[in-house]
Amino acid sequence: MKMASHPGHLAGHVVALHCSGGGGRQWRRLAERLAPDHRLIAPDLIGSDGGGAWEGQAIFSLADEAASIIALIDRLEGPVHLVGHSYGGGLALHIAARRPERLASLSLYEPSAFHLLRTMGPPGRAALREIQAIAGAIHTGLSEGSYRAAAERFVDYWNGAGAFSTMRPDLQAKLVGYLPKASLDFRALIHESTAMSRYLGFPFPVLLLRGEHAPAPTRLIAEELASRLAATALEVVAGAGHMGPVTHETLVAERIVRHVVLAGAAATRSQAA
Repeated sequence: MKMASHPGHLAGHVVALHCSGGGGRQWRRLAERLAPDHRLIAPDLIGSDGGGAWEGQAIFSLADEAASIIALIDRLEGPVHLVGHSYGGGLALHIAARRPERLASLSLYEPSAFHLLRTMGPPGRAALREIQAIAGAIHTGLSEGSYRAAAERFVDYWNGAGAFSTMRPDLQAKLVGYLPKASLDFRALIHESTAMSRYLGFPFPVLLLRGEHAPAPTRLIAEELASRLAATALEVVAGAGHMGPVTHETLVAERIVRHVVLAGAAATRSQAA
């Protein structure tokens, strides 16, 4: 598991999980904003450049991806601030439900916790069908060999129509190569079994961010979590879409840093009382 980190005088550790098709370098602006008081650890997840390939020993689930992150968090000294975007956000929720006592805060940008859509009435079920259509297109593309068309459908859904065609050829090829893991990511997120009730008792503050132009599935998820979780703030990033941590990286990083600093200060006051 390759990790990007920023050493220095530490007030705490921040573990940041990237989106499908991304990598730990996605969080470089966050590392700059956190330094020198916090150390950012941004692992490359399975299927990314430094994350290795899925070996296919069993049906893939979020628990498989989470295992190494949980082990990392357990090794770190003191409570950890956990950050996640999209797939990384769904993964962060899974981890938070299993290690709530190890976290100081949670920051999520449009977490792709698609399993929750089933509980959100007709709008949620419609949004779930929308995501299942994207997942189905990727699966079909892989089985039929139409990899480029499947990659274009994947990228354009999250980034806007025509986004794939404007990418450099090397980035297009990289995303085509990521398709098998993208298919696994969708399946793991849709079939995640963690109930909303597992999230309701989080003992740490939660920041939820979504783009002004968020697609319906992740917009609904962010708003539902914000309305149900205690000690939660929901902020909308003006002008941004689902890929806000990349397209609006400075603004998103600043909001996460503010949340981390405030949560750390609150925890320090609580310990001193």
